[in-house]
Amino acid sequence: MIETVAALHAVQVDYAGRGRALGPFSLALERGEIVALVGPSGCGKSTALRLLADLEQPTCGEVERTAGRGETSVVFQAPTLMPWASALENVALPLRLAGQADAVLSAGQALARVGLIGAEQAKPAQLSGGMAMRASLARALVTEPRLLLLDEPFAALDEITRRALADDIHAIWASSRPAIVFVTHNVEEAVYMAGRVVVMTPGPGRLAFETRIEAPLPRPPQFRTSPLFREQVERVSAALQQAMAA
Repeated sequence: MIETVAALHAVQVDYAGRGRALGPFSLALERGEIVALVGPSGCGKSTALRLLADLEQPTCGEVERTAGRGETSVVFQAPTLMPWASALENVALPLRLAGQADAVLSAGQALARVGLIGAEQAKPAQLSGGMAMRASLARALVTEPRLLLLDEPFAALDEITRRALADDIHAIWASSRPAIVFVTHNVEEAVYMAGRVVVMTPGPGRLAFETRIEAPLPRPPQFRTSPLFREQVERVSAALQQAMAA
C-alpha cells in the first residue's frame, strides 16, 4: 500500500494587496519519493513548500500532513545558521529544543554524514558557502525527518559544489528514504535530483506538466551524459517554455 506523507489538495494562497500567489494547486507526496518543483520566479514554488512545512496556511483548499511533529525539516536557500554558535551547536539545536540527552553526539554524526568531520567547532563565518549549506543540511537531517523540504538550496553555490551536494543528498536519501521536495529554477538539476518533476505555470502557480524520470536513484555515474537525461531535460524545458507562453 502506498503511504502518503503529505499532500496539497486544491490549495490557493491569496495576499492582501497582491492577489493570488498560488493555485489552485494539488500535489501528493509518497513515502520515500523525491519530487522537484520547477517554474518561473513568482509562480508559488516556495509558497507551496511553506504550506507543506506548516509555515503558512492556505486561503482555501486543504493541506494534509501525516508526518508528525519534528518529522518535517526545511533547508532554505540561505543557510540560516546562528553566527555565534559552532557548526556542532547549530546542528544540535533541534535536538536540544526537543530535550534529547545525546544531542551533541547525534549532531556530530549528522555532520559526519555530510562530510564535515573536523569542522565541528567552526563558526558559520569560518565556513565556505558549500560547507555552510552542508551544516544546514545536517541540522535538517539530525531529527531523521520523514519529509525533507529543500528550497533552492544550491542557488548561491558554484557548479562543482552544486553537483557534489546533489550526490550527497542522494546518498543520504538512500540511507533513510525521506520524502523530499526540491524547489529549483534549474531544469537539469530537477531531472538529476528527482524521480518526479512537476512544472508549474507562472503565478498564480498551477500544475502545467509532470513526468517521472525512469532512472535509478541515486543516479548512476555519467547519468548527466546519458540519452535519457538529455531527453528528459529537453522534455521538461519544452513544457516549462509552453507553460510560460500560455
